[in-house]
Amino acid sequence: MTRSTLRPDLAILTMSGILDARPKVGYFHTGKTDLSYISEKLKSIKVSEVKTMPIIVNESTSLYDSLVMLFLEDVGSIYVTNDGVLAGVASRKDFLKSMMGDTDLHKVPIGMIMTRMPNLVFVEDDDSILDASIKLIEHEIDSLPVVEEIDSLGREYKVTGRITKTTITRLFVELGRNE
Repeated sequence: MTRSTLRPDLAILTMSGILDARPKVGYFHTGKTDLSYISEKLKSIKVSEVKTMPIIVNESTSLYDSLVMLFLEDVGSIYVTNDGVLAGVASRKDFLKSMMGDTDLHKVPIGMIMTRMPNLVFVEDDDSILDASIKLIEHEIDSLPVVEEIDSLGREYKVTGRITKTTITRLFVELGRNE
């Protein structure tokens, strides 16, 4: 093959980062693989770029009203706040456990069944989507609250969004369609 035949292919490989070109040296392999490109891409995408709107209720909201909101919004978990500060999370499993007994859903507040701080796993806007994905898998949960620190001690957080398994799957589909 001639150089002119290879040049367009070499240009594509150089633009994609698989090859690099240096004067008087020529073309050489950069050592990067497809998997390292995926990893780099996931590390470069910030949570703030893909987070969705959180579903938030007050700690004193009844289980019935919270459950209705869970189904109306079609989500797997609800974030619970107290005066705007993240207090806990209630998932479908929490609601199911509470309904097993003889609980009056209209009288019991969601604060009684939620998972409370500091037992919550969360992410911040500057975290990478890869870090969020790792937390979802390691803790075997369906969603993560995206928080913003309110106090300087790092004990109070305001919910600004959420990251779910669906959010990450949607991101993978978008990345797959674009490349």
